[in-house]
Amino acid sequence: MSSAKTRMIARAAREIAPGMVVNLGIGLPTKVVDHLPIDFPVCLHTENGLAGIGPTLPPDQANRNLIDAGGAYVSTVPGSAFFDSAASFAMVRSGRLNLTMLGAFEVSAKGDLANWKIPGKFSPGVGGGIELAQKARRVVVLSTHTDRAGNPKLKGDCTLPLTARGCVSRIFTEMAVIDVTPKGYALVEIAEGISLAEVREATGAPLIVPDTPLSVF
Repeated sequence: MSSAKTRMIARAAREIAPGMVVNLGIGLPTKVVDHLPIDFPVCLHTENGLAGIGPTLPPDQANRNLIDAGGAYVSTVPGSAFFDSAASFAMVRSGRLNLTMLGAFEVSAKGDLANWKIPGKFSPGVGGGIELAQKARRVVVLSTHTDRAGNPKLKGDCTLPLTARGCVSRIFTEMAVIDVTPKGYALVEIAEGISLAEVREATGAPLIVPDTPLSVF
C-alpha cells in the first residue's frame, strides 16, 4: 500500500472517538483497525457477526474462522462477542452504530453514495452497504480521489447505481479531507505535498475553500 493511502487511513482513524461503536466496511476501511492503539476503548463491529475486533493477523497466526466482512483474518479483544447475521443487522437497523466507514466508487456533492455496482462488471451484491449507509448515525467514506483512469470519484451527481442518498458526511482521500455540506464540498484538510490546484483538478464539482490556512495531514 502506498504511503499516501497509509496516511489517509491513519488520518481517518482519528475520526474514531473513545466509546464509539464503529463498523469498518470492505476495502480501505478495514485497514483502520491497524491504526488504532491496541488498548483504544472502541467497539469495532462487522456485519458478519463480531463486535470487538482486534488487529488483523497474518495467516500463520490467525484463527481461520475469524474474518471481517472483507475476508481478512482478525483477532479478538477482551469482551468480544459473536452473533448471527440477524442480530448483527438488528444492531445496524436500530441505530446502534455511532459511525460507519465505507468505500466508494462515487460520492455526490449532496452526499449520495455509490459503492456496490459498476454496470457490466461482476458484483457479489450490495451486501450490508445499503443498511449501513442509511442507519449509522454518521457515515464517512475512505476512497482514492480518482479512479484508475484518473476520473473524479467526487462528483456533482453520481452516475452509478446508488447505495443511499444524502448519507455521507465526510470523505477521506489520499489528497484531502472533504466535508459534504448543504452548499457542496468543503475542503477541511490537505495531504502533505498536495497543492490546492491539484485537489481542485481531481474533484468533479466545485470546492469550498476556507479563508484560514488549511491543516495538513
